[in-house]
Amino acid sequence: MSELICICCPQGCHLSVKKSGRQINVSGNSCPRGKNYAIQELTDPRRIVTAVIPSDDPRNPFIAVKTTEPFPKDAIPHLLNRLYRKIIKTPVKNGDIVWKNIDNSGISVIVTENI
Repeated sequence: MSELICICCPQGCHLSVKKSGRQINVSGNSCPRGKNYAIQELTDPRRIVTAVIPSDDPRNPFIAVKTTEPFPKDAIPHLLNRLYRKIIKTPVKNGDIVWKNIDNSGISVIVTENI
């Protein structure tokens, strides 16, 4: 049995998740999003990744970036290690793509500020 707090909305439902073989039972959710969140968290946890990575601008040595979609949680350390070795060439705008389609995942990393 796992206990989770749903992060899909401000209500923060306390979820109980029980896995029996391939069956996953979720209780405590007040909407279907809570059930979907719990199943996702148990089977394939993902997170939006935010970071700051080096730039070539001495006035702005680091630039904020994020993934366009939630990224597999177990692959985040490897992604961050690779991101920290990149250097962004300025100027950049909010939404510019730093890294397109990471490892053919369909997920990209974008800039979140104008420099």
